Amino acid sequence: MCSPVFAVLFSKRPVILTGFIGCLLISLSACANSTNSEALERSLAADPKLKDNPAAFGLPSQNNSPNETLVALPSDFPSEIPVYPEAQLQEVTPSTSDPNQGQTLRWTTTDPSNSVQSFYQKEFQSNNWEIVSQPTETEEGAVPPTDTLVARQNNLKVTVSIQSGSGSNSFISTPSPTPAAAANSPASSAASTTQFTIQYVRDGSAAAAPSSSNSEVASQPTAEATTDKPGSPSQPSVFTDINKAPQELRQYVENLAVLGVLSLNSGGSKSNSAAGEQFEPNKTITRRQYARWLVAANNQIYSNSPGKQIRLASTDVQPAFQDIPRSDPDFPAIQGLAEAGLIPSRLTGDATAVLFRPDAPLTRENLILWKVPLDTRQTLPTASVDAVKQTWGFQDAGKTEPKALRAVLADFQNGELANIRRVFGYTTLFQPKKPVTRAEAAAAVWYFGAEGEGVSAQDALQSQRQQSQPSATSTPEPTPSSSANQ
Repeated sequence: MCSPVFAVLFSKRPVILTGFIGCLLISLSACANSTNSEALERSLAADPKLKDNPAAFGLPSQNNSPNETLVALPSDFPSEIPVYPEAQLQEVTPSTSDPNQGQTLRWTTTDPSNSVQSFYQKEFQSNNWEIVSQPTETEEGAVPPTDTLVARQNNLKVTVSIQSGSGSNSFISTPSPTPAAAANSPASSAASTTQFTIQYVRDGSAAAAPSSSNSEVASQPTAEATTDKPGSPSQPSVFTDINKAPQELRQYVENLAVLGVLSLNSGGSKSNSAAGEQFEPNKTITRRQYARWLVAANNQIYSNSPGKQIRLASTDVQPAFQDIPRSDPDFPAIQGLAEAGLIPSRLTGDATAVLFRPDAPLTRENLILWKVPLDTRQTLPTASVDAVKQTWGFQDAGKTEPKALRAVLADFQNGELANIRRVFGYTTLFQPKKPVTRAEAAAAVWYFGAEGEGVSAQDALQSQRQQSQPSATSTPEPTPSSSANQ
């Protein structure tokens, strides 16, 4: 009914615009309750989609939160554990057995699972972690649904569990959004994440038991071994500064600390071991400490070979040294070395060795002199300065005591497993009177035996773990009734 008005408007001159406006107002009033009025309101109303999606105008949406985690790392999270770049922490769960011993952290990342696995394998290997167990690949190199990588450094055990799909580049998909949400956010429907957890536990004291068949902890010494006998292995040491040791010696210290042979105090006792203590790897070691470590390491590494162990001396025997009385806490170990003829004393016919000087610094020549006989298990060869110069090439061979020269020459016969090579690396100067550090002493007692026949502290740890776990392939013996039925 209002269409003739529009026809008149566009066929006349602008002077009648005023009349048209009045006519339009009258028409709208007359059509207020008509169907045409409702259609006109709808055409002029605001788009409801713009109300729900202010981002169309470049405004921030109140419903979209930034992709940032609100979960903070635990205050006790060890700094030596690598954190995957750009991974977001989703949840922190304390250990159910002992919340003070460790926690489990759940992470997510948009990278594929095989990238996460590769990252942690490389980080652990490059930082001298001991890889206890690692994932096994399928025939096509695909990653299993759940990968578990277990690594240990000193008293810290870390288990990285990575969830993945059927392929090496697969992801764990996030829950699918509702159809309405998918329509409004197409990009979110394609987003996928890899989930993985990091469980860490410190097991320096009587720590948590393994949570699965893949988790391994160093076996604890028996009740007899944990008594405070000097020279006996004690509980695994909890040192907080092993990372200060030279990189090439760090692994030796870590293995021996787990074995429990690096006690810093006489009698094998350690103060505040549960909370951790300072090993001070670059500090000079005393003759007393080295004698204690030498006996404890040898006996622990050869725990299954009684014939190769050093017997601790009884306090009923006559002391071999005037300054190591029976009351000395390290008397059993030091006297035991003298009784075995492994260190010079009046028992070996050395009339000048009446004092042991327990608190004097250990020198390089004494480190080799006391250790090599435990490697060769034979009489040391006759040696000369020229022979040592021709083999080792030491420019200062003439400064070494004659007794130590024999041990230095015998050590050369052990090839790449020679103590001098393992402890000091390549050198043309032996510096026989130079004091030895704790880390260097640990490297010396890490391995015993001749090349190809010896045993290391790492071998001893592996043997302990195998003994502590029941064999999955062992078949129980049949009972008399079942064997009779077969």
